[in-house]
Amino acid sequence: MRRVAFLHPYLENDNEVLTRVIAFREGLEARGWIENRNIRVEHRYSGGDLGRIRAYATELVHSAPDLIVGSGTPIAAALKEATSTIPIVFNLVNDPVGQGFVASLSRPGGNITGFTFIDFLMIGKWMEMIKEIAPGVRRVALIFNPDTTPFYPAFLRELEAARTSLALELSATPVHDEAEVEAAITALAREPGGGLIAAPDAFINNHRRAVIALTERHRLPAIYGFRQFAAEGALISYGPNTADIVRRSAGYVDRVLKGERPADLPVQAPTKYELVINLKTAKALGIAPTPVLLARADAVIQ
Repeated sequence: MRRVAFLHPYLENDNEVLTRVIAFREGLEARGWIENRNIRVEHRYSGGDLGRIRAYATELVHSAPDLIVGSGTPIAAALKEATSTIPIVFNLVNDPVGQGFVASLSRPGGNITGFTFIDFLMIGKWMEMIKEIAPGVRRVALIFNPDTTPFYPAFLRELEAARTSLALELSATPVHDEAEVEAAITALAREPGGGLIAAPDAFINNHRRAVIALTERHRLPAIYGFRQFAAEGALISYGPNTADIVRRSAGYVDRVLKGERPADLPVQAPTKYELVINLKTAKALGIAPTPVLLARADAVIQ
C-alpha cells in the first residue's frame, strides 16, 4: 500500500476541487493504482489560506508519505520549503523556474517536478477576448492578490504588450479581502467602458462567487482563467482544462512511485485549452457575442 498526500487550494466542498479529485483518481486508475487496494490518497483542503497551506505542508511532510501532490503556486512554494527529500509533483503552477521550484523545465533537478498552468504568451488573449466580446471596453483592470499571485508582474508585462494594439488602458488592482474586491470592482464600474481580468490565483478562485456577483451587479464584462467560473455564471473564461492537467499529473505520480526521480522528469505544459461563454450572463449584461466568437467557443452555456 503506497501513500500519497494531495494538498488543494480550495475548500473540500468546492465544485472545482471535486472535479480535480475525480480526475486524479481516474488518472491513477488508468495506470493500475486503485485507492484502498494498492494506494491510499490523503487529501487536505486549504481554502487558499496561506497560513493553512503552510500548516498542512508541515503536517504532511512530518507524516512522511511516499509522495506529495500540490495544486497551485502557493502550495508548491510551501511544499518546497517544507521538504527537500520527499518527492513532490505539482500541477497548475505558474512560472516554476522563476519561482525557484525547478532549475529548468527540461531538467528540474531536486525532488520536485510537475505540470504548469498558464503559458504567459496566452495572457494577451484575455485582453483580446474581452475586447471582442464587449467592443465598448476601453479600460481593463487586472485584479489579483499579490500574496497568492507572486508571478503577477509577468501577467502585467504580457497584458501591457497586448493592450497597445487594442488601444486599451490597463491598470493593476491588488486586493487582499472581499471588501477590497468590492471596492475595486465598484470603482472600475463607476465610469463606462470598464472591463475586468480576474487573475487565476488561489484567493480569487476561492472568492469567485463574490467577484461574479459584483461584476454582474455592476454590469461589468469580465474574463476568467477557469471554466468553473463560466459554469457558475461568469461571462467568459479562457484557459487550460484543469481536470486534464490534474489527470495527467497522476502519470508522474505513477512514474515516481515506480522508481523514477522527479529530477529527471521534465515539467510539462498544458495541452488542452477551453473557451467558454455564458450566454445567459451575456444577455443580462446586454452583450451579444458575434457568431464568429461563438463558433470558436468550446462550450456555450445557455
